[in-house]
Amino acid sequence: MQTEARVGVVVDGGQRDGCARKYVQVKQQQKAQIGTVSQLLAGGIAGAVSKTCTAPLARLTILFQVQGMHSDVATLRKACIWREASRIMHEEGLRAFWRGNLVTIAHRLPYSSVSFYSYERYKNLLQSFPGLESSSESIGAHIFVRLTGGFLAGVTSAAATYPLDLVRTRLAAQTNVTYYKGIWHALRTISKEEGVLGLYKGLGATLLSVGPNIAISFSVYETLRSHWQLQRPQDSTVLVSLACGSISGVASSTAIFPIDLVRRRMQLEGAGGHARVYNTGIFGTFKHIIRTEGLKGLYRGILPEFYKVVPSVGIVFMTYETMKKFLSDNAVDQ
Repeated sequence: MQTEARVGVVVDGGQRDGCARKYVQVKQQQKAQIGTVSQLLAGGIAGAVSKTCTAPLARLTILFQVQGMHSDVATLRKACIWREASRIMHEEGLRAFWRGNLVTIAHRLPYSSVSFYSYERYKNLLQSFPGLESSSESIGAHIFVRLTGGFLAGVTSAAATYPLDLVRTRLAAQTNVTYYKGIWHALRTISKEEGVLGLYKGLGATLLSVGPNIAISFSVYETLRSHWQLQRPQDSTVLVSLACGSISGVASSTAIFPIDLVRRRMQLEGAGGHARVYNTGIFGTFKHIIRTEGLKGLYRGILPEFYKVVPSVGIVFMTYETMKKFLSDNAVDQ
């Protein structure tokens, strides 16, 4: 990705004229020069590695998010991360923490590929408009380009891979009763029982969630990374990417968690033969959750989400930058 820094330097043949100095803008082109296929590959691998490393926490988050659909208030008050983790280990075994991870990888490979690739393309497109040029010194212009590019990238990637996201949620939400036996079985069952449109259940809430999520994540990451490398250019780019990615993940998750919880529950409407709980769309679902579970209900599962997102997003950006550098170096060597 591209960062820009303004660095002050002394000119005029090294001669100083009092305290007078000229300042020039120095661009650090850190975006590896790689082709489309390599860029898609880097993004896909980054997403797959990150999701596999944090799959247990991702499953705990989903289980907490959907508890309010078919549980009474007394049960909800007893919710505990370690208790739920112990239950999974005792009743389902260690491998259950990675239940649905195969479909997660199948989803994340194209999702992350499209996210990173389209983000770069949207940024380039936006920077072609007057006032938003890549050479613009306006901080507001840079933030606008990053936020808008991230939002469009999130919407594009989510819409392109949504059925796999829905299947991933349903597989991860299964506990003792196995209703869906795998990716293809889930796709066939959902299509047969709920129609083809059932594969896109909760898409509206997902787009409202993923668009701002990617927008905040990418813009916070690039802004922090630019500032960090301006102040401490000697620091390891891998560690910088990991740290900035972790912070950006916390920021984006905090902002969009309620809508993410709503989309998870909408994805599970009618799953496994259960009766429908929410029948009034996105805003009706919000009202139902607040009425039955209180405002805290909108943040059910936020703790394991934080545990997950700090390493997850950090690993995504770290792996992506590393893969871009690796593929770029190989391309130059060949």
